[in-house]
Amino acid sequence: MRRITLAPRRDWKAKAEAVGFTWHHADGRRYWDERAYFAFTLSQVEDHIEAASAELHRLCLELVAEVVESPGLMTRLAIPPAAQEVVAASWKARDPSLYGRFDFFYDGAGPPKLYEYNADTPTSIYEAAVFQWLWLEDRIADGGVPKGADQFNSLYDRLRERFAEIFPKGGFVHFASDANFVEDRQTVRFLEDVAGQAGIEPKFVALDQIGLDADGRFVDAENFLIGAIFKLYPWEEMFRDTYAGKIGASRTQFIEPAWKAVLSNKGLLPLLWERHAGHPNLLETYFDDDPRADNLGRSFVRKPLFSREGANVELYDKGRRGKVLDQGYGAEGWIRQALQPPPRFGANYPVVGSWMIGDEPAGMGIREDRGRVTRDRSRFVPHVILETAEVIPIRGGS
Repeated sequence: MRRITLAPRRDWKAKAEAVGFTWHHADGRRYWDERAYFAFTLSQVEDHIEAASAELHRLCLELVAEVVESPGLMTRLAIPPAAQEVVAASWKARDPSLYGRFDFFYDGAGPPKLYEYNADTPTSIYEAAVFQWLWLEDRIADGGVPKGADQFNSLYDRLRERFAEIFPKGGFVHFASDANFVEDRQTVRFLEDVAGQAGIEPKFVALDQIGLDADGRFVDAENFLIGAIFKLYPWEEMFRDTYAGKIGASRTQFIEPAWKAVLSNKGLLPLLWERHAGHPNLLETYFDDDPRADNLGRSFVRKPLFSREGANVELYDKGRRGKVLDQGYGAEGWIRQALQPPPRFGANYPVVGSWMIGDEPAGMGIREDRGRVTRDRSRFVPHVILETAEVIPIRGGS
C-alpha cells in the first residue's frame, strides 16, 4: 500500500461539475483531492479488504438474527420499545438492503480492523462509484497512472443490478433527502439515475414534504402514496420523530429496511466483540458502562452510539484526550474501542471505506485527514490496484 503524489488534472473542477459533482469543495476547503492516490496490490484488495468485508457482513447478519429476538439487546442498542416490533418484523420479512459501508483501519500489511459500519445512510457513494473511476480513466489516458492500473470498483453496475433485484417488476419508487443539503440531494439524485436504468420510475420528495393520509399511509406533497422509498434519513431519528408510531402500519417498503437499525449504531461493535473476541477484523470494544472497558487502559476511543462524521468522538492516548467536535451526541450511550489510529502517510491518516451492495463487497473509497478522527471535511482520495505496489512502513510518507 503506497500513497503516491501527482499533479491534479488542470480541468478537474470543470469535469466534476459537468457530471454533477458540485460538492468537491466544502466551505472553501478541498473535499475531492487528486493530488495523490493510494495504490494497492490485487492480493491486498481480494485477500484483505474484500475478504474482511464478506466475513464481517456474515457476522453482522448473524447478530441481527439474534438481536431481533431479544428486547433486552434492542434496548441496549437504544432502539425505542415502540420501534422494536418494526425492526423485528422487517428482519423476519427479509426486507432487502441496498448498501452499506464498512470503515476500516488498514495499513496494507495486516488484516483490516473495523472502526464502524455505516449500514443505514452512508454517503460518498457517488464519488466512490463514479468520479474516482472517471479520474482513473483520465489518468491512464494521460500517463499519470500506469496503463495496467485497475480499481476495486463495480459499484455502479452492482447498484443497478441490486435495484433490479429489489424491484424486479420496476414500478414507482420515491427517493427522499433534505432538499437543501447539496451533498445529500446530489447523492440521492445519483441513486435515482441508477434506479431509472434498472427500470424503476423514481420520484423525489423532500423529507419535510412527507405526510400521512386519512388511512395512515405515507404520502408525498402531491398526495401520491409512498409504497416504496429510498430515504437518506437515519432510523435512529425516524424512530424518534412524531410520526414514528405510524411506520409499522404504513405498508411502506423502506430502503434501507428497519432491521438496519441494529447495525447502524456503534453498539454493534461491542456486541460483535463479545461474540467473536480476538477476531482478526475486530477491535476490542465494550459498552462504556461495562467494567471490562477498563481492560483498554488509558488509550482508547470513546464513541456515542449515534453520531455522524466523527462528531463527539473522544480519542484518549495515554490518558490525554484529543480535540473533540462537539455536536451534542451521546445521550443514548457510549462505547469504548481499542485505540488503533489510521496508518500515517506523511501528515495524512487514511481510512478505507469498503462498500457492500446487497450481500457482496463491490468497491472502495478512501477518506484521509490530518487528524486521527475522520470528519465531515476529510478529503476523498482515489485509489488504484497496481501489481507493482509494495508494502512499505506505515510512516513511509508519499
